[in-house]
Amino acid sequence: MSVLTRRDFGKLGGAAALAVSLPLGAQAAGPKVLRCVMHSGLRITDPIITTAYIARNHGYMIYDTLFAVDEKLQVQPQMVDHWEMSADKLTYSFTLRPGLKFHDGAPVTSADCIASIQRWGKRDGMGQKLMDFTAALTAVDDKSFKLVLKEPYGLVLASLGKPSSNVPFIMPARIAATPADQNVPEEIGSGPFRFVKAEFQPGSKVVYEKNPDYVPRNEPASSLAGGKVVKLDRVEWINITDYQTAVNALANNEIDYIEQPPHDLLPILKSTDKVVVKDYNPLGFVGMCRMNWLLKPFDNVKIRQAVLHAINQQDWADAQIGNPDYSTVTGAMFIAKTPFATEAGFPPKPDPALAKQLLKDGGYDGTPVVIMQPTDLAIVTSLGPVTAQALRNIGMNVDLQSMDWQALVGRRAKQTPVSEGGWNMFHTTWAAADVLNPVANLGVNGRGKTGGWFGWAEDAEIEKQRDAFARETDPAKQKQIAEDVQKRAYEIVTYIPTGQYTMPYAYRDSVSGILAGPAPVFWNLDKKIA
Repeated sequence: MSVLTRRDFGKLGGAAALAVSLPLGAQAAGPKVLRCVMHSGLRITDPIITTAYIARNHGYMIYDTLFAVDEKLQVQPQMVDHWEMSADKLTYSFTLRPGLKFHDGAPVTSADCIASIQRWGKRDGMGQKLMDFTAALTAVDDKSFKLVLKEPYGLVLASLGKPSSNVPFIMPARIAATPADQNVPEEIGSGPFRFVKAEFQPGSKVVYEKNPDYVPRNEPASSLAGGKVVKLDRVEWINITDYQTAVNALANNEIDYIEQPPHDLLPILKSTDKVVVKDYNPLGFVGMCRMNWLLKPFDNVKIRQAVLHAINQQDWADAQIGNPDYSTVTGAMFIAKTPFATEAGFPPKPDPALAKQLLKDGGYDGTPVVIMQPTDLAIVTSLGPVTAQALRNIGMNVDLQSMDWQALVGRRAKQTPVSEGGWNMFHTTWAAADVLNPVANLGVNGRGKTGGWFGWAEDAEIEKQRDAFARETDPAKQKQIAEDVQKRAYEIVTYIPTGQYTMPYAYRDSVSGILAGPAPVFWNLDKKIA
């Protein structure tokens, strides 16, 4: 199926429109098929090599996890049947629950879990930190393995139960042997759905079918934890790039679900018969403006600081959301109204005069700033032009380059000069659950080119602070360390928060069982067939 745009729909009428809508239309009795418009088309199918949420969402369809967070963000066993920690807090022992089987029929073993953790630990910020503290990860037998620490580390379960990008999904060991910077050759997991590769149209359509061999846990489903009971026969992700077209399709019962309807269309959706608009992620999301430390001009801290003081976060919120009911202006890198929230280090208001002086002090020479702007991801699209105007206002030369989100995701991994496909700045968003503390938040990772997140901030001091946070068990001391990390992050400008916001789903009232949490999942969902 090709991607449908508003223009495509506008050209259709009468019988032609009916002919196109039939494959998407109201479902007759038979297999339960849920048709969804996600926030982006899927091209990269490996949720370890990218933090892109569409790859994470894909991961939750076909893979499973050792641990998972429930609706209270408490870590619960998932693939693990039981675990224990030694008295000296250095050895964690895990035993897998029975009935775990990969989609190719092979049983899940300890070797698969170890290989998957090790591959994830090369890419993910929390995974990297866990591996820093790990002395050994060894199999006891096919169903049991041990993680031995160099010293006590309080985030072992929080790391293995990390709810969002990058999630430590479990793959067969032979697939997890794929280098951590290369896409896996096969999409085989042990999760509740199976990937239908024969129907995969990268960027346009993804199809999943119920995994008949999946054995759910006995507990009720709770966010990402509990029993993953699949009530649908098939899930189709259809990429409609024009959101007005997607809204029309939802209203006409041609699709069932929109993951991220733009905020300016929510009033229309709320007034549409048989459509429900509801928020299932109470912590919400946060935006991020990220600069590339490897290339001019942002290899200079003064020029990064100039950007920090040039920007008015309210301008971002107005352009991105446009409704204060859904947005919050805050400098809290670890999420407002959560345990590690602080405004420390965040400029109280924009200061263009200071920004211009910092440009001068940094010796800015007119080097063009290439800002990558996605055209097909509504929640991010509007951020680039706001930033571009703010930078032009202080005298910077800006090149705003448009591309689709998946092209941006691929390009942001390049460390090459701009002339060879590199970049200077991009914007993205995170589920708040991804950035709640200094170890989880990749934006304050200071590992640089070899272990850092795209933009490759490098700072030994902030890494020492993150290690101290990981070792600390006293909540009050953790809070102080988190504040110190944030102050340092603003001092060297690892990134600039663009503000927090909430984003409801929109779906037909025939759909039920949606679970609250930081990622959209499709187990527990049901659909009433007319």
